[in-house]
Parts: sequence; C-alpha cells; structure tokens
Amino acid sequence: MNTPVAVIGAGPFGLSTAAHLRARGIPVRTFGRPMVSWSAHMPAGMLLKSTPAASSIDTPQPGHTLVDYCAAAGERRYESDWDIIPVETFVRYGQWFQQRQVPDLEEVRVVSVDRHRGGFELKLDSGEQFAARAVVVATGLTGFAYLPPELADAVPDGPSPTGPISHSSQHADLSGFAGRQVVVVGAGQSALESAVLLAEAGADVRVVARGRQAVGFGAPPDRQPKLRPETPFGNAWSLYAFSYHADGFRYLPAPARQLLVKRVLGPLGAWWLRDRFVGRVQVTAGRRIVRARVEDGRAVLSLRGDDGYDGELSADHVLAATGYRVDLGALDFLGQGLRTELAVGAGGPRLGAGFESSVPGLYFTGLPAAASYGPVMRFVCGTEFASPRLAGSLARTRG
Repeated sequence: MNTPVAVIGAGPFGLSTAAHLRARGIPVRTFGRPMVSWSAHMPAGMLLKSTPAASSIDTPQPGHTLVDYCAAAGERRYESDWDIIPVETFVRYGQWFQQRQVPDLEEVRVVSVDRHRGGFELKLDSGEQFAARAVVVATGLTGFAYLPPELADAVPDGPSPTGPISHSSQHADLSGFAGRQVVVVGAGQSALESAVLLAEAGADVRVVARGRQAVGFGAPPDRQPKLRPETPFGNAWSLYAFSYHADGFRYLPAPARQLLVKRVLGPLGAWWLRDRFVGRVQVTAGRRIVRARVEDGRAVLSLRGDDGYDGELSADHVLAATGYRVDLGALDFLGQGLRTELAVGAGGPRLGAGFESSVPGLYFTGLPAAASYGPVMRFVCGTEFASPRLAGSLARTRG
C-alpha cells in the first residue's frame, strides 16, 4: 500500500518517528518547522537540564547522536554528565538530524485531519488535500502551555510577552526585561533558569513558589547514590522503572498515573544552576497566588500561605513558568468527530501497546503519550522507547 503515514510535528519525537518509519520502508510525509519549540519558545542562553547521554534523538541508523553531530560540525563535544548543553547547540543538532534522516520534511501546516474511507484525509495550508492510512500526532508542547486560572483571570485577552503577564513559552529572549521588576511563578527548572537569565540580564527578580521550603536543586554527578541503577535522570530505582519499563506504566490506575506524571521529575533545578541562582534571585516560598489583577499596567498578586499570612506583590511583569497540560481541544486540526471518539484518561489520550489511540490509525507520541507511558515521554530520551514501538505497530498493520 502506497498511502503514506502522516507525521505531524518536527521536534525530536516527530523526527525520530519519521526516521524509524522510513527505515522500515513505510511511506511517510512529515510536516512542521524543524525544532521550532526549541528555537522559538525557549529563551536564548538557556541550557538543557538533561545530560548528553539523554539528549540524542533516536534512530535505527547509526551515526546520528549528539556526539556524532558535534564531530561532524566541528563543535565542542558534549559527552560527560558534567557537560551542559546550550539550547542553541541542541537546535542545530536537531536540524542536522532532520536534514539527514527526514530530508523531505514539508514545512507547511496541517489545517485539518478527518476520517476518510478507512483512513484519514488531511488538508494543508498550501491548499493540498491528500489521504493517509495513519496519522501520528507529534506536536510537542504546542498549544499546551498552562496558565493557572488565578493568573488567567487577570488577562482576559490571554498572556502576552509584552503585557503584564506572560507564559515562559512566549519568550525567545529575556534581555528586554533589563531594569524591570519581574516575578517568576514556579519552582521547576524552567522557572529557576528563567529567573537566573532575567537577573543576569539586569532585571530585579523574585520567584514565587508554592512549596513550603525554598526552591531545590539536584545532586551533581559525583553525588548520585552509588548503589542505585543509573538512568538518564539520576540514580534511582523508580526512575529506572519509568525509563526502561514504561510499558508497565499504562496498567496503573488512572489517578496514580496522573499523579506520577505530575510529581516524578517534578519541580527541581539542575545542580549546575544553584551557584547562579543563590544570592541573585529573591524567593517567596510557601505562598500560593489566590488572585491577580492589573493596576496601571503592573501586575499585582494576592498571596496566601498555610500559616494564614496574606500579602501582595506587584511587579512590572509576571512570568508564569507553570508548565504544560495536555488539552486535546488545543489540537484544533483534529476534526471534532475524531476528538469526540478519543478515549482519554489520566490527562491524555488512552494509548495501546503501540501508541495507538482508541481511534484506529491515530497515534500520539511525546507529551500526550505521558498519560499512558509515564514521565519519560516528556524528555528527548523518550524517543528511544517510543519511536521503534510506534513504527513497529504501524509495520504490523501495513496492508
């Protein structure tokens, strides 16, 4: 059958999936701008929290790891757990990977996907319509940026990088905040690193974290537990299970899966960020935001703690590093009929053994797959688990 598989998305999971399908001789058309989430929605100067060993995009063809790219491009080699990867290097690596593994990438937008004669019909913004026997949704973080209601209520027109409240995904450069007061909401790597970049750019920065304790940072490589198995995220039995036995995750009860995706590898700064953070960024911990408003162009946050303390903070800008939540409604290119048919659970589509959803022929990988396969699907190293299994499933159903 020559009807292609359509892969929507050209980030690490989309490119990896397309590479595995091509290696199996399965006709595939891949759509999207290569590495756009990394190049347009992460600030300049950001460094990856993941180690080099956990930062290669999986493919069955040898010679396409991050180290291979560095050697081919004549760039500094990132190999050791002590090596910290700039986001700009990772973007160039992903683009290099795409040019070699998915050279026929089509940089057009998929406008709609609907059922058609046992398969699917896709419409592109170029005006083309075509049939696909299967569709793989690999759109990454696009459309999933989460703004808590208490912040969203203060900006009815939505967050904006030039307004009083924004989401961290809306910034490719933080240097414009020099000389301004900025409150960063959150306690994870994105929040803490954004706060550091803002401070280094000359902003007056405060982090507001809901946890009772001050923000935390991970252990450096030489302080990892010696008697626990190694994983891309540190040494721990639980992380080993999530990384290498993700198949078992989907058999857990839905509430447990939802909690684990949220908590495992949750809010914690990278070990190398501590020295840049301490003494440069102020922290308000143990306070939750109960309300936000805008007065004279400034954001004002009403805070409350478990101790009954009430107070307010005002700033020129609030940057919400409040993460991402899968919202199938945000995938507006999927026809309403398809979205209605999708079985969901634990905050995402319910997927089978080969990453296939309850709609035959419709697959999900990357962040939307975390509800079924666990937190490893939030990271680049998850391509090693997901892509060969998804491609294998499609190969077995090839007609």
